[in-house]
Amino acid sequence: MKNSTLMLAVALVAPMFVAVAQAAAPSDAEIAAIVVAANQVDIDAGKLAESKASNADVKAFAHRMVTDHGDVNKQAVELVTKLKVTPKDNPTSESLKGGGEKNIANLKKLSGAEFDKAYIDHEVVYHEQVLDAVDKTLIPNAKNEELKALLIKVRPAFVAHTEHAKQVKASLGK
Repeated sequence: MKNSTLMLAVALVAPMFVAVAQAAAPSDAEIAAIVVAANQVDIDAGKLAESKASNADVKAFAHRMVTDHGDVNKQAVELVTKLKVTPKDNPTSESLKGGGEKNIANLKKLSGAEFDKAYIDHEVVYHEQVLDAVDKTLIPNAKNEELKALLIKVRPAFVAHTEHAKQVKASLGK
């Protein structure tokens, strides 16, 4: 059961970032759409986990995801408004949205410890892949210096979220 949950988490997340690796360098408008979509996916999953998780650490982690990713989205929206850039949907942002919907649908079927484990397993994999995309695609391809600066500024939060998710995952295994 443990491996099947992790495999499902990977299966739900992996397609989201394949488009980033395969596509031509994204424009700033596409990067903005990717950033907003990636954060919204985690906000939506976090809100579900806040209400459905049975473990206090999982609930606290979920609350942090809603708060932190909400703040990043607010900053991103303020920046694109200031720059008069309209986020442009692209295969990666669409894949993120679709993967997020699949993850929510899967999580809604679960409860108790099974929900907690599936949510945290997904969060570990998701944050690792977001961090990879930020490092290898988003930061290197951002043309606007303010957009690039925002990505660099929020990167440590993704690292912290990844480590926090791993800690919660380890505590669930005990």
